[in-house]
Amino acid sequence: MEDTFEKIRNHVTTILGQEGSHGMDHVVRVTSLCRIIGADEHADMAILIPAALLHDIARPVEKLRSVPHEMEGSRIAEQYLRSIHYDETRIPAIAGAIRTHRFRSNELPATLEAKVLSDADKLDAMGASGIARTFMRAAEYGGGIDDAVAHFHDKLLKLDRLMYTESGRRIAKTRHAFLIWFLDTLEEERGGSKSQVSDTIIPST
Repeated sequence: MEDTFEKIRNHVTTILGQEGSHGMDHVVRVTSLCRIIGADEHADMAILIPAALLHDIARPVEKLRSVPHEMEGSRIAEQYLRSIHYDETRIPAIAGAIRTHRFRSNELPATLEAKVLSDADKLDAMGASGIARTFMRAAEYGGGIDDAVAHFHDKLLKLDRLMYTESGRRIAKTRHAFLIWFLDTLEEERGGSKSQVSDTIIPST
């Protein structure tokens, strides 16, 4: 099975490239988180790992044609998995997990594996990795520090309350606290005060 996972990984790498806020380095971190959370939650790794590896496969298509990458990615993943003769009984669940992983997905994850992928993808937007990706993303769109900070408040600081699994919530608690510390420090260095940032954060429940 690991040989098949490596084959899928190599295929995705040729499409996404190594770097960028949604490059292969992001996919690798999400997959690693899926392995950790999936083991804790007793997920089916034959569904979870391919879904993690393929979850952003349509990012380049979204950039070119403005189609939702989760929807197009679900279709592309199904097509690719059938081309390599992957277990047909698991392909619908893999496609479903990809379709529902996104922060802005209209459809909520329905299976354990879909919930784990959703948690892992959100966790990589938190903590130190999330901070690095946020500033990378701002630069990719021609933005600066203010744009990155706005993204923290629009999305990142809400993610700890959107975890589906107990394992995800445990990891999110630590990463959320790091986000707050970072924003406090950044605000202080930019001439504000720590309390001004912390007071804007809705406490995690």
